[in-house]
Amino acid sequence: MRVADKWKDYELLDCSSGQRLERWGDVILIRPDPQVIWKTEKTHPLWYKAHAVYNRSSSGGGKWDIRRKIPDAWKIKYGELAFMVKPMGFKHTGVFPEQAVNWDMTAQIIRDERRPLRVLNLFAYTGAATVSALNAGAHVTHVDASKGMVAWAKENAAVSGLSEQPVRWLVDDCMKFVEREIRRGNKYDIIIMDPPSYGRGPGGEVWKLEDAVYDFASLCTAVLSDDPVMVLINSYTTGLSASVMQYILGSTVSPLFGGRGTSDEIGLPVTASGLVLPCGASAVWRR
Repeated sequence: MRVADKWKDYELLDCSSGQRLERWGDVILIRPDPQVIWKTEKTHPLWYKAHAVYNRSSSGGGKWDIRRKIPDAWKIKYGELAFMVKPMGFKHTGVFPEQAVNWDMTAQIIRDERRPLRVLNLFAYTGAATVSALNAGAHVTHVDASKGMVAWAKENAAVSGLSEQPVRWLVDDCMKFVEREIRRGNKYDIIIMDPPSYGRGPGGEVWKLEDAVYDFASLCTAVLSDDPVMVLINSYTTGLSASVMQYILGSTVSPLFGGRGTSDEIGLPVTASGLVLPCGASAVWRR
């Protein structure tokens, strides 16, 4: 497992009984996490002093219970990068801190290549991977179907001092965008994708990630350059394991470009226990 253990402004203080106790800068949040099935004693004092708790509703969704005053948004830093944190519906904050292992890996690959690289970030959300790639010197195309998320990503680039770096911000359906890029003949050296567990196809049909990811990965090979560097797939879907994603990359990208794939769970260190909370999985193809 690759562990995101370089944070200073984020900390997973403890986790128990379906909840995480987290520090985001100076703000303490409690959020649900279905993977936390253990029921260890909640001895950390901040369990009872959190600024806000996200409570799920039995009818679906949920809402934040604000117990101590917090700003609508605040900035946290990760190395040279900065992100705006905003508690929002469905428990999210706009940052997945475990993804720091992938930001660092991608940034190092970009720097090691010592040539201009074009990065395509699909299902790009609030743009943490985009910001990291820009900071490493790449030209990035950022694509997400949500106008609000793309605006948030622009804000993250701004607070990181990267607004003037070469980036295209696009609100678009990722599958339709890739299909158009194939027709245009545009190519990329690195593709990053973090697709949702469920989505809608170009015709409005609902798809599950595990049913669609092979076809989408195969489609994306048509926009890889003649000398590609990396393809990264990330998933939080329990039905799509790291090794399955590695096999998909090995059967779509490797036959065309050689190279090899690797895969791992990714996770966050838990301060109270000294253990690691699994937080999804990633598969990476490298040339």
